[in-house]
Amino acid sequence: MSRNNVLRILLALSALLLVLTACQATPPANTGGAEEPAEAPEAEQPDEIVIGVYEPMTGAMAAGGELTMQGVNLAYKQVPEVLGVPIRLVLVDNRSDKAEAATAMQRLIEQEHAIAVIGSYGSSLAMAGGEVAEAAGIPVMGCSPTNPLVTQGKDYYFRACFIDPFQGRVMAKYAVEELGVERVAILQDVAQDYAVGLSAFFREAFIELTGSADGIVAFTSYQTGDQDFTAQLASIMEADPDAIYAPGYFSDGGLIAKQARELGFEGYIMGADAWEAPELIEIGGDAAEGLVLSSHYHPEAELSPASLPFVEAFQEEFGEQPSAFAALGYDAYMLVIDGIQRAGSFDPAAIRDALAETTNYQGVTGTISMDENGDAVKDAVILTVENGEFVYKTTVSP
Repeated sequence: MSRNNVLRILLALSALLLVLTACQATPPANTGGAEEPAEAPEAEQPDEIVIGVYEPMTGAMAAGGELTMQGVNLAYKQVPEVLGVPIRLVLVDNRSDKAEAATAMQRLIEQEHAIAVIGSYGSSLAMAGGEVAEAAGIPVMGCSPTNPLVTQGKDYYFRACFIDPFQGRVMAKYAVEELGVERVAILQDVAQDYAVGLSAFFREAFIELTGSADGIVAFTSYQTGDQDFTAQLASIMEADPDAIYAPGYFSDGGLIAKQARELGFEGYIMGADAWEAPELIEIGGDAAEGLVLSSHYHPEAELSPASLPFVEAFQEEFGEQPSAFAALGYDAYMLVIDGIQRAGSFDPAAIRDALAETTNYQGVTGTISMDENGDAVKDAVILTVENGEFVYKTTVSP
């Protein structure tokens, strides 16, 4: 074979080798459209998640914490897992103290690794814990802290209850339009943000409704822990009011009512949601009869389709009628569960985003939508005390 023929054969073999190499490097045609990426491995499910609760189980506000926990525990019994993962509910007593509330929140986040927290009864306690939760990026669902400052400037704090500007206006409107009050005295606890805020909102609404500030005939104060209100009440009675508005806590309300009646005051004595505890009636005794208060819930007020089933389940569990705080505790827990389910995640930031989007949630205490501040927009109820029981009078809408 000639040298030229050998060269021709080698060149042909080289060309064939290049074609075969190119064919091997060419990916197979995808007849189904764009090639789908490989599925990412599923995130490993945790063995459990922690939902924390910080409520006052001891101290001056313990009755409110105990009532709230009845509702939280009932909800937990009904829904002990979410997204297929068991829930561990961890309660830390905030001892009715602001510093302890911050410490309780810190423990729930740092030691218990809670992905969400419920609480707290008492606006001052909620504010103290809220600072810690906000810094850590952990969502919180308040049950009954009504002061506007609880959620103001907070991205991670929400609440199942209405707020004091609405509650103060509700009570002022009821006093003027239903009770015919023209002259009112206000008695506030200056040590509690809750009482100070409500007093201011009630005063503002009362002046607006009556068209004059002259109807506020006395505005006086006391400190948390005071037991003797006779000096303030004597001064109030000199102003001859038709009613006294004293939006403090239940123990104060009972004592104020008792001492006011002993001094001969015969007008209306009015308060707010923190009065709704059996201790108010126990402390006030006969003087508690006729007390009027705004609140979040009553078993006879069917505020949503969820109300009646809750009452039945609560009576079966505890053998008694539920309080507003039990109902709010139940709603707070269920709102957190609803947020986790809609987020489809245990990530606190994702849960926070879902809670912020809550709209027309059918809670026990009414239909709940969160506004831009994380506050629930919902109805209020007016209650009075008759024959030693809290009795439903009417429902007031925003």
